[in-house]
Amino acid sequence: MTQVEFLNIVMPFKDKVFRLAKRLLVSTEEAEDATQEVLLKLWNNKKKMQEYKNVEAFSMTMTKNFCFDKLKSKQAQNLKIVHSNYEDGNTSLQKQVELNDSVDWVSKIIEELPEQQRMIIQLRDIEEYDYDEIAKMLDMNNTAVRVNLSRARKTIREKLTNTHNYGIK
Repeated sequence: MTQVEFLNIVMPFKDKVFRLAKRLLVSTEEAEDATQEVLLKLWNNKKKMQEYKNVEAFSMTMTKNFCFDKLKSKQAQNLKIVHSNYEDGNTSLQKQVELNDSVDWVSKIIEELPEQQRMIIQLRDIEEYDYDEIAKMLDMNNTAVRVNLSRARKTIREKLTNTHNYGIK
């Protein structure tokens, strides 16, 4: 496999790998390092790449595992989960402040979710993978993915509604 062929396969999902790493590791620098490590591993195993049915799903699984290993290491004591992909330049300042506040609240609520639900929310609602791919990546039953996603969304909805209706709790 040539470098051009490799880039044609890997470049379309490189940003997804980064976003997943950022979701898990928080630090942009750590996420960049994780992305680089995953891409390097893919490059080193480029001869085996054609054996994989879905290289993107395989790389997302590699990213998840790499990030979990990083979080388990002793140097990861100060890492936490954050999400900041929201940006819209066509709204009023007031609306922007409200939207940013809502995104911050959702991020805080997602932070409090169990690890498995956080991963499923990230992969389904942010990265837009389908249920079968998520089940394969997380080594779960398709039904379990749906149930966890439903519970996570319900928790987010309830906590966000309570926050908006009653203020900070």
